Amino acid sequence: MGHAWVGLSDQVRLGALTRWVTPELVEEAISAHGRRDKRPGALPAQTMVYFVLGLALFHQDSYDDVAENLVGAIPGMGDAIPNRSSFTRARQRLGPQVLETVFRKVAGPLAPAGLAGSFFRGMRLAAVDGFYLDAPESAENRAAFGGQVAPDGSPLAFPQVRVVTLTEVGTHAVLDARVGGLVDSEQDLAAPLAADTDGMLVIMDRGFVGVNVWQEFTKAGAHVLIRAKTNNARTPLEHLPDGTYLAKISQWAGKRQVRTVTVRVIEYQVDSGEAIRLLTDLLDPEQAPADELAALYHERWEAELSNRQIKTFQRGPQQVLRSAQPGLVHQEVWAHLAVHHCLSRMIVDIAGQHRIDPDRISFVKVLKAVRRSVIQQAASTPRRLTKFLVTLASKLRKLDIGPRRDREADRLVKRFKLKYADPPKGWTRQPTRRTQPKTITLLPRLV
Repeated sequence: MGHAWVGLSDQVRLGALTRWVTPELVEEAISAHGRRDKRPGALPAQTMVYFVLGLALFHQDSYDDVAENLVGAIPGMGDAIPNRSSFTRARQRLGPQVLETVFRKVAGPLAPAGLAGSFFRGMRLAAVDGFYLDAPESAENRAAFGGQVAPDGSPLAFPQVRVVTLTEVGTHAVLDARVGGLVDSEQDLAAPLAADTDGMLVIMDRGFVGVNVWQEFTKAGAHVLIRAKTNNARTPLEHLPDGTYLAKISQWAGKRQVRTVTVRVIEYQVDSGEAIRLLTDLLDPEQAPADELAALYHERWEAELSNRQIKTFQRGPQQVLRSAQPGLVHQEVWAHLAVHHCLSRMIVDIAGQHRIDPDRISFVKVLKAVRRSVIQQAASTPRRLTKFLVTLASKLRKLDIGPRRDREADRLVKRFKLKYADPPKGWTRQPTRRTQPKTITLLPRLV
């Protein structure tokens, strides 16, 4: 006698996110990698795609709980949930590539023309940034991803997955990503992100400075704005009328060959603090004024806020991924990215209906609403799905957190010594304080 789920699994959906992760899209991703089912079973490939996405949506829940969330309201399925090992084997059969393809099929720019903070002089604003996710300790994960080690070579903490993302600044939507480990450099993971950046202005931190990354993005039709390292572009080749100057950055290309690119250097201070140096391929001061680029660079933080949504709110603070096998770790990460992009789409849609900035829509409240939609089987019929989305959009009072307040706090940590300053002796946590207007002072290089 077959399992009770056989013949019923095609009823499994992902609540409100089914609007974007449709059964048709899932089947296309499955077929693209030859993962179609050879015979009927309790856990067909389509069900497993929704289950893995459910693992990301309900990261802190067990396999049983995630399955219960997905099927508890479907007659005949809630009382016959397969065991954990069956789900694990089905995940292994599915592999990571299908979930990566699901992400790539749903991902894309979201900001409509004219959305504040999304464009600069006709160029769509994006930012490249990276973050880490802890993976469970296993020999396979440590070999694949690497991790911090003590001076004697013994492992410290967990193996770490490195994720580098290309994020749309105005919406926090992840447009593209690459997944590697601590053993992979940020620059190597960032370079392929250039593929679909034509017409964008891409902002990066100094960890991404390099001729290879620079050329990949500019050849793709993007412009770049990157913070310089201390030793980058120190020798002016030509002083420009606005006080900026042209210089070169270089990189060894093997066999005594050096690749170089010409950059424009902008130097400035914020509130008489440290001197900040930016590099850009926008060489014409009339086309891209230095003060505007200096103010624009700090929009890079929007990518960090997007990463925080994934790491802290969606996954949960200090949570470890589930999988002890590298392939399943990749599968999880792509599921997290796909879920986050769908949530970003929902936020942009709601904001657009009410003509407000997407920043005003609470990510956490939308996340919770989507979780409820899965449990309530809100996507069991197209009519129910439409009704749920309309009802959610009408609850603006609950979703709108108001304009973002200009607040700041000291960047200190309490748990572990990292690159930031330790709290001073006798320090106690202080409330955030109102941000004062910042004064940007250009540091012109004049002949």
